[in-house]
Amino acid sequence: MSVARAGTLGATRICPHCKAVVLQSANICPGCQHHLRFNSANAEPQAESVSAMRIEGSIQHALREESCEYCVVVSITNERGEKIARQVVGVGALQPGEKHKYSFSVDLMPARTAFSTKRN
Repeated sequence: MSVARAGTLGATRICPHCKAVVLQSANICPGCQHHLRFNSANAEPQAESVSAMRIEGSIQHALREESCEYCVVVSITNERGEKIARQVVGVGALQPGEKHKYSFSVDLMPARTAFSTKRN
């Protein structure tokens, strides 16, 4: 997670509902989908997000006679290959013959300035 001051591009805060780290500009938490702002005087309508990437798939244990465990990891690196973040987002077990489905998406939202920096 990058550290940014309040009012700057990429600034973050904690969702009071699910405790996930979310963008400060978010009106709705992308994790728990609870509203984060209601009728704020300075709040502009949030721009629509664009899905930049979406991956869906499923896993099923190859050996049907035994159980297995799994770990779901999401890793983000920049263009220089430097690690920005790495998170374990879920762990679990598969029983023989059981199948789990997963989806991963990255949404882009146009940046808007929260604070005016004009001086007279």
